[in-house]
Amino acid sequence: MATPLVVSEVAKSFTMHLRDGIKLPVVSDVSFSVASGECVVLGGPSGIGKSSLLKMIYGNYAVDSGQILIKHQDRIVDLATADPRTVIDVRRHTLGYVSQFLRTVPRVAAIDVVAEPLVARGEKADAAREKAAELLSKLNLPEALWQLPPATFSGGEQQRVNIARGFITEHTVLLLDEPTASLDAKNRAVVVSMIEEKKKAGVALLGIFHDEEVREAVADRILDVQTFSPRKAIAA
Repeated sequence: MATPLVVSEVAKSFTMHLRDGIKLPVVSDVSFSVASGECVVLGGPSGIGKSSLLKMIYGNYAVDSGQILIKHQDRIVDLATADPRTVIDVRRHTLGYVSQFLRTVPRVAAIDVVAEPLVARGEKADAAREKAAELLSKLNLPEALWQLPPATFSGGEQQRVNIARGFITEHTVLLLDEPTASLDAKNRAVVVSMIEEKKKAGVALLGIFHDEEVREAVADRILDVQTFSPRKAIAA
């Protein structure tokens, strides 16, 4: 499938139960696709629904209507209606996600945090750690930190662990939510090169980048989410 991700007529609102059930529309009639080897960047001001849209595609947020179609192994899955077991399987094998923040696991070494997605897919632990070490080295995380839990790392160090974890697999679709937000210029450049490598490998990428220089370097297209934003709340 040359277009592994298709979003069609998606709408989402939040219900404010403590405010008499007022519905706050987030987005409506969202339709776009991402091709293999393409990086589409979600643009628009803060609060317009960019991160919410990524969370809908990943399955963290339910949608009110519409379809989110992804090529998963030998079939097309609609993530908008898929059951939890299917969503988990899609995440394991097809759909990756790099968020702004690393969810640290107590007492687990950084190198094992990075290697875990490969181990979950059946790769041997030693081989997974070798690949994790390569990425951590590329991202300039000091080797002295690799065997330590990342809970005590700085924000930039944690984010490099997070990026390595997200990039270690061969997912065919990858979501990126501000992956370079906590990084210095040197490591931002590394992430840009890693994104280019994913594009050359045929991965479809959908991301948010508030850093204009990074955005211009990686974007094949910029999708203005503001065009999908309802203008006012609707009373329940």
